[in-house]
Amino acid sequence: MNLADLNKIATAMVAPGKGLLAADESSGTIKKRFDVIGVESNEDSRRDYREMMFRSKDAMTHYISGVILYDETIWQNAKDGTPLIKLIEAAGSIPGIKVDEGTQPLPNCPGELITVGLDKLAERLAKYYKQGARFAKWRAVLDIGAGIPSYAAIHTNAHALARYAALCQAAQIVPIVEPEVLMDGDHDIDRCFEVTEFALKETFQQLYYQKVALEGMILKPNMAIAGKKSAKQASVDEVAEKTVRLLKRCVPAAVPGIAFLSGGQSDEDATAHLDAMNKIGGLPWPLTFSYGRALQAAPQKAWSGKTENVAAGQQAFTHRAQMNSLASKGEWKSALEKKAA
Repeated sequence: MNLADLNKIATAMVAPGKGLLAADESSGTIKKRFDVIGVESNEDSRRDYREMMFRSKDAMTHYISGVILYDETIWQNAKDGTPLIKLIEAAGSIPGIKVDEGTQPLPNCPGELITVGLDKLAERLAKYYKQGARFAKWRAVLDIGAGIPSYAAIHTNAHALARYAALCQAAQIVPIVEPEVLMDGDHDIDRCFEVTEFALKETFQQLYYQKVALEGMILKPNMAIAGKKSAKQASVDEVAEKTVRLLKRCVPAAVPGIAFLSGGQSDEDATAHLDAMNKIGGLPWPLTFSYGRALQAAPQKAWSGKTENVAAGQQAFTHRAQMNSLASKGEWKSALEKKAA
């Protein structure tokens, strides 16, 4: 493992004013997104959609530091035969790959899941590196409900994340470590804070046991946020204050950066929360974005599968990327959204 090189890539992934585009939706997830806009999900339509984003020159060169790809996409060529990965590199962005293979029920833990995909991961990472991937992503999922998450679920998922991260670094690939506490329940922000604190502390403990070099990884956490069904939603400032407090308690300063997931927040909420955290300032690590839906919902709608809408789709993508770039520097204002509309 060459830690200096890993650190260089990790630092570039959280470069000032830039963040990650999570374009790694599984075939099942992207089908759901395409159903909403009335587009049939097939290999060509998925490629056309992603190509549209990767060819958005302004967004990709100024605001996007890297792209998380799905296995299908990393091997695909654009319509003109150019490998999609080359479009990303040409824009000065770093290609990455989602390597987990989804979730399965965790034995003896009703309602809880474990992420799978460690078997043969070393061989897969070698192939992805050869293809041009320089970072990877693995997502652990923790749900909040009656009596869950259990320690078994938190520990098992943290252990798998650490094993994955160690394998990535051995393959000279920067791991994005993503322990996601879901916002689907009716819990309040304090319950989210409590569970996320437990999950992050356990994750860093496991990373230490597996000898993962913190300087060569990126953390992708959820924000401290109330569940979607909670009657008591927290203000933007409360989400920012509590999330920053949470991270200071749990994340060592050696980590080069933190790139949040949006986790089902609306586009503007995800941007406003990130901005408010960066306005607090004085943190040991940069805080930026690694958004999927919060970057893509608008361009998907604008594009709607039509060739004549490619420019409109690119414009919508560039706008969202720019708003989040400003938020990552604490320079966003909601008035900028209205101006664009």
